[in-house]
Amino acid sequence: MNVLNPNAIASVLRDTVKDEIIKDGLKINVAGILATSDPASITYANYTRSSCEEVGISFNLITVEPESVKQLIDEVNRDSTIHGIFIYYPIWNDARDAEFRDLMSPKKDLEGLTSFWIKKLYANDRFDGDHKQFKAILPCTPLAIIKILAQTEAYMPYGLPFKGQTITVFNRSEVVGKPLAYMLSNDGARVYSFDINGGVVIDLAASRKEDVFVTREKALKESDVVITGVPSRNFDKIKAEELKEGAICLNFSSIQNFTPEAQEAAGLYIPRVGPMTVAICMRNTLQLYRNYHQKAK
Repeated sequence: MNVLNPNAIASVLRDTVKDEIIKDGLKINVAGILATSDPASITYANYTRSSCEEVGISFNLITVEPESVKQLIDEVNRDSTIHGIFIYYPIWNDARDAEFRDLMSPKKDLEGLTSFWIKKLYANDRFDGDHKQFKAILPCTPLAIIKILAQTEAYMPYGLPFKGQTITVFNRSEVVGKPLAYMLSNDGARVYSFDINGGVVIDLAASRKEDVFVTREKALKESDVVITGVPSRNFDKIKAEELKEGAICLNFSSIQNFTPEAQEAAGLYIPRVGPMTVAICMRNTLQLYRNYHQKAK
């Protein structure tokens, strides 16, 4: 089995962020908001806090009741000493969670999930500022996946890096799968995007935005890259015989979505992206600080 472990890629990015913070003597502060007793969220909160502190980002993890989240977001938005906000989900585990994202100031949204940044992503508007001098903030996990794929043969380091590639994504959530599909398509890929209702084509070069349906069989047989993020054990795992020969397979779910045989058959198998997602969060935090909070010398 040919496996790519994201730890080494993430380590390089973390070291780059750390070196820049130390070199320039930056004092960057992040507020983490934890309003859930979900064990996975607590573990992730502690992991992101320790990871940020390792690179020199001060991280204040604030635990509150769900009813107090809105007030706390307002407070940290107004606090000029806070440069980034991280909210851990689920909180209510319903539509109210999505509403919390848009309460954050986009200038402190280190996850890139406020509608301000998402609208830019869908419009392929890659810059912000009065003179378009700042690079847009992109969602952490989708960007982490693209940065990992940049280390593979699917990616060209010039022009539209995924031009000519067909990529299937099993996950069309608003926080990962859909933004990822559009980011891949913005970079030239023909994308087959699947959720529980089936698959659609996202091919911005051909002006196709979720208007053409596609079967799982067709998508997998044509795909140079298959990306899965289905958090359910009921998902019919991707089988070796479904894959195109030499396909790159990447799983970002906490549950493996490929059979062991498919993992063996893959041209390259990437079992997780978690460390890279956290590294991207640190990169985004540094970018927000540089763009909006650093005082001119």
